[in-house]
Amino acid sequence: MSQEGVTEVRSLSDHVGESVTILGWVESIRIHGKVGFVVVRDGTGLVQGVLLKAELPEDTWVLLEVLTQECSVAVSGEVREEPRAPGGHEIGVTGMELLGASEEYPIQPKEHGVEFLLDNRHLWLRSSLQRAGLRVRHEVEQAIHDFFYDRDFVRIDTPILTGAIGESAGTLFEADYFGEPAFLAQTGQLYVEAACPAFRKVYCFGPTFRAEKSKTRRHLTEFWMLEPEVAFADSDDNMCLQEDLVCYLAERALDRCGREFAVLERDTSELETLVRPFARISYTDAVALLQEKGSEIEWGRDLGAPDEMLLTEQFDRPVFVHDYPKAVKAFYMKENPDDTRTVRCDDLLVRGYGEIIGGSQREDDLDKLLARIREEKLPEETYSWYLDLRRYGTFPHSGFGLGLERTVAWITGRPHVREMIPFPRLRNRLVP
Repeated sequence: MSQEGVTEVRSLSDHVGESVTILGWVESIRIHGKVGFVVVRDGTGLVQGVLLKAELPEDTWVLLEVLTQECSVAVSGEVREEPRAPGGHEIGVTGMELLGASEEYPIQPKEHGVEFLLDNRHLWLRSSLQRAGLRVRHEVEQAIHDFFYDRDFVRIDTPILTGAIGESAGTLFEADYFGEPAFLAQTGQLYVEAACPAFRKVYCFGPTFRAEKSKTRRHLTEFWMLEPEVAFADSDDNMCLQEDLVCYLAERALDRCGREFAVLERDTSELETLVRPFARISYTDAVALLQEKGSEIEWGRDLGAPDEMLLTEQFDRPVFVHDYPKAVKAFYMKENPDDTRTVRCDDLLVRGYGEIIGGSQREDDLDKLLARIREEKLPEETYSWYLDLRRYGTFPHSGFGLGLERTVAWITGRPHVREMIPFPRLRNRLVP
């Protein structure tokens, strides 16, 4: 069907008093005697159509009586202002055409189990809460690109199939690459480091994969990650960039996603009061504070989710935990000259969700980097190109990884990251 002459719901305020045609899907139908109401979603908003039996052709009223949820329709009529209607406007329907029938729709306005909804994720996407969350995701993704574009970063698209790992070897998805072992990328970081001397400030943004057997509300096996890298930036510069980015994303969402926050019933006071600088605490001091609060954590262990949650409760804003023990962090992080047991890194923690960013200054000393690769028993030949970055014009540099779904979950206040990606990949879920 041609879209010529079709109006979008979001622009109805420009067409009050005019006759328009809307193309969309039926959200609900109500009939009270000789008056009918049909709510239509066109992807840009919702509009209520009002049908008066006495003023309609008989076949149009008959169609109303047989309509079902999620039928696709063309609705024509005059636009009227109506503050009580969804979106503030309604259409006095003069004509309606069925474009696509809908059988008994599986998702009804009642409680459904999570597994049922995930089995029907391809349909669950149409529900109001899911639409709102994914619209916020869309806005955050665009804001990320705008933030870095305005700061003269160059986007680098990094490979998804790789022979070099960036994180734990135990969380790799392995593939057969024409007879050679390959892995789905855990990170694009090593590759943006290679691009850093060419452009000074770079970033990549795309899907990453972790074969973690976690079944928590904070983990996915496939998720999207933003990874900037900045030449001649140290760990402190790195944390400042993270602060600027997170504040920008929150401000952007507040400015442009008011309707979505209303649908999600998100209390936005946390975002509205977000200010720089964020709190900063060393790992060593964080362990001492956690022990004081009753945690059994010992120095040298990584912070678990309960520790992160407890720690964030002690601050009125996001908190950086920096300078972790070398043994619990990746091989590429720079040794701390003030305490060689630790590395110059940081995790940014937010209340209710824990870590949303992990970053570090990279080890720029060839001998120390090579020693760490050998210590981790990684194949030196695979990383020869990465070591070349230190052989030919080494330089101090820093970067970080922001997990998109966890960040959007925090911004929207939704409890589980599986709702923050259109088709979540979980340990027990590969379809739809």
